[in-house]
Amino acid sequence: MSTDPNRVERRVGQRFELLLPLAVHFDGQTFPGYTHDLSGRGISLFAEASLAEGSVVELTFTMPSEITLAESMRVRCRGRVLRVSDSGTGKKTGIAVRLESYQYLPPEETESIAPFARPAAVGWAGERGTVPR
Repeated sequence: MSTDPNRVERRVGQRFELLLPLAVHFDGQTFPGYTHDLSGRGISLFAEASLAEGSVVELTFTMPSEITLAESMRVRCRGRVLRVSDSGTGKKTGIAVRLESYQYLPPEETESIAPFARPAAVGWAGERGTVPR
């Protein structure tokens, strides 16, 4: 992130820094991950998945009440990978996804998300919660 005061912000939607577990579905496989931040148009996440830019993925997670302004809801999003950055550890990958569609899932359609290493254990110093940018 740049601290340049002359930098032009191109994002048009509100972005929330959230640390939420999610499942990344790609090519018939499911990988655990967690969000870094999200908006109505995209998600930045970390996952134990090797994805190529341009890949189509589905993401499943619970949208918190701070964003829905109602109760927390399970969501399935479909999107395209914009950027992939190696974490340097060879295990977790930073992935930026542009969302193309999403749907709310009925409460009975639940899915277990495999446990994922705590972000603090992999060098991410954020706390769970929303921080609009």
